[in-house]
Amino acid sequence: MLNIFLKGHDYRYEVGELVKIFTSNFRFEDSDRTNVLINEVLTENRYIISKASIYENNILKFYSEEKSEILLSDRENIKELKRLIKKSIFEVLKRKYNTYAPWGILTGVRPTKIVHELIDNDLNENQIKDILIKKYNISESKADLLITVAIAERKFIYPVDGKKISLYISIPFCPTRCLYCSFVSNDLKSSSKYTKDYIDALIKEIKGVSKIIEKSNKKIQTIYMGGGTPTSIDSSQLKIIIDEIYKNFDLSNLEEFTVEAGRPDTIDKQKLKVLKDMDVTRISINPQTMNDKTLREIGRNHTTQDIINAFYMAKDVGFENINMDIILGLPNETIQMVENTLQSILRLSPESLTVHTMAVKRASKLKENIQNYDLSHYNEVVNMIQLSQIYAEKMNLKPYYMYRQKHMVGNLENIGYAKQGFECIYNIQIMEEKQTILALGAGAVSKVVYLDENRIERIPNVKDIQSYILRVDEMIKRKEGEVLKNAYKSS
Repeated sequence: MLNIFLKGHDYRYEVGELVKIFTSNFRFEDSDRTNVLINEVLTENRYIISKASIYENNILKFYSEEKSEILLSDRENIKELKRLIKKSIFEVLKRKYNTYAPWGILTGVRPTKIVHELIDNDLNENQIKDILIKKYNISESKADLLITVAIAERKFIYPVDGKKISLYISIPFCPTRCLYCSFVSNDLKSSSKYTKDYIDALIKEIKGVSKIIEKSNKKIQTIYMGGGTPTSIDSSQLKIIIDEIYKNFDLSNLEEFTVEAGRPDTIDKQKLKVLKDMDVTRISINPQTMNDKTLREIGRNHTTQDIINAFYMAKDVGFENINMDIILGLPNETIQMVENTLQSILRLSPESLTVHTMAVKRASKLKENIQNYDLSHYNEVVNMIQLSQIYAEKMNLKPYYMYRQKHMVGNLENIGYAKQGFECIYNIQIMEEKQTILALGAGAVSKVVYLDENRIERIPNVKDIQSYILRVDEMIKRKEGEVLKNAYKSS
């Protein structure tokens, strides 16, 4: 047990998130103890100072001190103080646990935001890399990755256009619930009695939101239909929803239309033809792994051959932009099994590949039964990530967006790779938060961006399907107030 005693501040959340990189076995104390990590903050003359000390049996074992000049604004001082606190604590914990932590003190979801800010301040790549390594303790390889991704993103983000928005459409049904899944997803077999009413409610929200967009004078840049697995519903239902999208929204400025067709056991030629005929430009066929044993273990009722068949079927129908997702660190998977997955995907050569690191989410079956599974050890996952980078290069795929999640194995990252010209604009916009995303359907969360205030308002829809059906009018009203307020401020 690591006991933690804070003096001169109470940033328990920030400290706790950092400590989780090294151990989950810790607690905060209200007084000094024999075996303890003490973090003290004080000011001397014009400096803010953070001191971190680890005592074992009353003997000082590790010590680190970080200081910085007091800045002009209170907001910047608080930001800098939190950085100093994390940096001093990171230094002593790294020595105590002798752990490789390539992301340094960064615990947030969107580390590329730091790079974008530095680029906006006219710093060059060498200066940015130096800051990432020295101020945030990021490893050289991760600093290079951050800079590469940020540069790839910028041509899609800048100049920021406050008139452009994106739409997310939630279809929260799946054939079965995967072991690791924490999304709003309902077993289609047990939820089929709600499907028609859900689609009716979704169409009602589509009509309501279309009027909001018209009033706010916004232009739709991308549409992303996710879930769940949208292709779980039948082809006629898919057509009804997409028909309503085209009927109600002005899509004259649309640049990209993605539909998640993630589960091969939900794909048939008729559904693919419906999507292709309705000008869906990008689909995802997501193996997660190309090992049949693991597919069975994570609750998928299909084989690797089904994945291959679905991929070639989509190509035959005419899809030229197919993404595939894989997950590293799945239960009982070895690096040899991951290489088998990557070799299989290399032969398919998709236009993009999203590489996820396993995250153990609270709402997943995996979290409920974690003691029953052998998750890949940290060093193995690091090696898996490095292997995926090698195979991405072989497929001529370049990193174009990335993000991190809480509870990820090894505090690592998810990376999206794509061939040039096949980058997913929606993925970039949702990650970098420079564009309003209006989200429709059960469990969908809209994000209204206030560019002039550098802030975001989140507007969640209810998660439960039955509640969504009953309360869809309320979901429309929630969005209307915030979106029109945003449009008024931006005008």
